[in-house]
Amino acid sequence: MITMDDFAKVELRVGTILEAEEVPGSEKLIKQIVDFGELGKRQILSGIKQWYKPSQLIGKQFVYVVNLEPRMMMGLESQGMILATDTKKPYPLKPLSKVASGVKIR
Repeated sequence: MITMDDFAKVELRVGTILEAEEVPGSEKLIKQIVDFGELGKRQILSGIKQWYKPSQLIGKQFVYVVNLEPRMMMGLESQGMILATDTKKPYPLKPLSKVASGVKIR
């Protein structure tokens, strides 16, 4: 269990994927350039390559954690994390309809 104060520290925002490509040498990672509106563009690496092609992701909107410390993966910096279901095939969480890039999740 975490407190409401701990949960309030997590910043969730909708991002729009502008670019996506496989990370060379990785069996799992896709590199995405994601637009978060006023927060700017960020590079985010996600372990979804087994289930999604980069071309399927471009233009899509998903929910991301945007206030994690950057993390190096395969020599590249990831500046956030996509939220997805923990099922056999992960399904990234997304808004029901298109919204502005960077919209905060409450």
